[in-house]
Amino acid sequence: MKIIGLLGGMSWESSLEYYKIVNEKVKEKLGGYHSCECVMYSVDFDRIKELQFKGDWDQLTQIMIDAAKKIERGGAEMLTICTNTMHKMVPEIERNITIPIIHIADATAEVVKSKGITKVALLGTRFTMEQDFYKVRLINNHGIQTIIPEEEDLVQIHNIIFNELVLGIIKQESKEIYIRIINSLIKRGAQGIILGCTEIPLLIKQSDCSVPVFDTTQIHAEKTVEFALKD
Repeated sequence: MKIIGLLGGMSWESSLEYYKIVNEKVKEKLGGYHSCECVMYSVDFDRIKELQFKGDWDQLTQIMIDAAKKIERGGAEMLTICTNTMHKMVPEIERNITIPIIHIADATAEVVKSKGITKVALLGTRFTMEQDFYKVRLINNHGIQTIIPEEEDLVQIHNIIFNELVLGIIKQESKEIYIRIINSLIKRGAQGIILGCTEIPLLIKQSDCSVPVFDTTQIHAEKTVEFALKD
């Protein structure tokens, strides 16, 4: 089993889910008393959020590179970044470390394609929904077309993430807003819904939707274990 590197803290609530899922899957695969061998580095999300809202992606990139280097020096043989948005700087991180990165968009795309789906809606932070790093990877590497909510709905999705979900606040009224937006995206042709923020699965489940829902936290964590257990 490879030593897993987890870069978390964005937010710690979703990182907690990663740690739980990874250990559960290792135990499921290997049985007995097995758990994962891992190195976790958790950043201070307050600083990350502040820089995101300022649009200071250069400083954010350096923070992520420094964290990834610490994880590699700690003995990790692979890296999983426990967030969707910060995959924006994966190319720069890859140039500064030698261990492989398990990309969340690639892991999710594999599951989407296995369902025969070619058009998805992407929910996440404003940065993930509006910027190209996620959508372009899906279309160029996997042939998956992406749509995002209209502006007013996009703002609501983003605000609920930062004002509630990353703080561990779960509200029924926010769930209903998400479901309304998801249904509008289905009417626009979405065959599936990518929960492209690792906090959204705290609010939205498959039972809330009439089309397949892709929980990026679950998918990414499971793909991490699959890679770790490869010979």
